[in-house]
Amino acid sequence: MHIEQTPLMKIIKLARPQFLLASLVLYTIGAAWALILGAEPEFLRLLWGYSIVFTAQLSVSFSNDYFDVESDRFGDPSTFAGGSGILVRNPELKDFARRAAVMLVLLSLVLGLLFTVYYAYPVWFFGLIVAGNLLGWFYAAPPIRLAYRGLGEISTSIVAGAFLPGMGYLAATGTFEGNGLIIMVPLLLIGLAFILSVEIPDMEADRLGGKKTWVARWGRVFGFRAAGILLLAAAGYFFLVPAISVYPLPVNFRILGLFSLLPLCAAWIGIVRRPEGIQESTLFVNTIIGAMIAFFVLSDTYLVYLVLK
Repeated sequence: MHIEQTPLMKIIKLARPQFLLASLVLYTIGAAWALILGAEPEFLRLLWGYSIVFTAQLSVSFSNDYFDVESDRFGDPSTFAGGSGILVRNPELKDFARRAAVMLVLLSLVLGLLFTVYYAYPVWFFGLIVAGNLLGWFYAAPPIRLAYRGLGEISTSIVAGAFLPGMGYLAATGTFEGNGLIIMVPLLLIGLAFILSVEIPDMEADRLGGKKTWVARWGRVFGFRAAGILLLAAAGYFFLVPAISVYPLPVNFRILGLFSLLPLCAAWIGIVRRPEGIQESTLFVNTIIGAMIAFFVLSDTYLVYLVLK
């Protein structure tokens, strides 16, 4: 039975809270890594730092749906792919989405500028905040429209694998050191695998909508294979880095490696099964992304445990 959604529920769905949760988890990984390496725990500073990330991520949810509305008409939304579908069915909310996206970007920049000044962080820290917001905005927004030029995958992997955890790390420390970057290498790989997985159910809609995503150009089989290889590389990194790192590691990376086997196994099942239809591929993609989320939550739990210990 169809239940009519209230305006508030439509806006909440438009905000795509599942991705807001993902940004929190990634931010926490970076912050926890910094604390494990010796940064002073300061809850209010970390919370302020996350407010910068939260407003930026929320802006992306609104702006992507607004600028992708024509492309989204060709597909059906799922948990992680195809947009929220709210603006396709409720065009009267388009103006709200556009205004909210702009205001949230401005709020993220203001929060970032105040944070930089208050804590006397270097200017480049604010520059990273500007760059992160621009990458999120121009993923779908004209005139750059990264997702329509074959560059959406790179921008998303940078945001997910570097900007979000990097903001957590920087909010705690104010600077980058060599060992601070160690944890971001596999996150970049997983971030790229994530966006490729999201694109798999949207292949036909993206082609009809003019998006030049990698999956739209090279097909679903490529998407599953590429995601599987990237996740294999990430898992391999966790198991190999203890033997090759020039920095002391206060974390058992092999435990993180065991967690990373969850999305790896899910992706390789997709490679073996090679689902071609939209419904079947969506089911596999939801499983892969669900396994990625499980990896992030388990990693967060382990890192926070080490911080509290």
